[in-house]
Amino acid sequence: MDSEHSTPTTSLTGKIALVTGSSRGIGAAIAVGLAEQGADLVINYRTDIKAADRTVAKIKSMGRRAIAVQADTSTLCGGKSLLDATVKEFGHIDILVLNAGMMGTHVMEDSDEAYFDAHFNTNVKGPFFLVKAAAKLFPESGGRVIFISSSMTIASQIIPEYTVYTMTKGAIEQMSRLLAKDLGTRSITVNTISPGPTDTELFRSGVSEDLMRYLASQNPNKRMARPDDVAPLVAFVASPAAYWINGANLRANGGYIV
Repeated sequence: MDSEHSTPTTSLTGKIALVTGSSRGIGAAIAVGLAEQGADLVINYRTDIKAADRTVAKIKSMGRRAIAVQADTSTLCGGKSLLDATVKEFGHIDILVLNAGMMGTHVMEDSDEAYFDAHFNTNVKGPFFLVKAAAKLFPESGGRVIFISSSMTIASQIIPEYTVYTMTKGAIEQMSRLLAKDLGTRSITVNTISPGPTDTELFRSGVSEDLMRYLASQNPNKRMARPDDVAPLVAFVASPAAYWINGANLRANGGYIV
């Protein structure tokens, strides 16, 4: 994707994108946004096949190719099966978006080893080994790796219930910086997108309506983010036009956290 001798473009026509955790929420919006720019998609889901099928149908309605693949990306074997299915259908990968995540709400006293390990397996270990394996599948021209983190990692006001979750997001932000150096030698850029509080099923499952209203009131736009607010930034960073952006953490929170 190096555009040294060509005019940078935001078109993703002809590119193959894999988005983990993309059956619904931010992941689905990202996948649809990439398809709108011309990419063909691999939709990954863990349990909700109906939601995955809806996302695939929406992408196909745009004239793009798309498949849904069930895989638990918190495990190495799950990541392998996801990549195997991708290669079988498309032959390679141009864009990898690490969106699948776990967000529990336990204070330290209530956080046992299983809770801790589940978060790190899903949010850190799985993505690391998925990138390691996927790096071999990018073309010689390079590609894009994009981690989805959270603006919570720099928030001045944060509740203790998000301790383990925020630890994992801090870990992937550092992972992204170092992988940018490692994979950058092959023209594979590695960046992080960090949304603020976003109105999704996952987020709503862990907060009260009162907190939702409070978070909306603290944003200069007087509302919480929607998944569609995040997707355009991911599509741009995935594009050839973003070839010189590498190792960055771009915060997409509407000014809620600065």
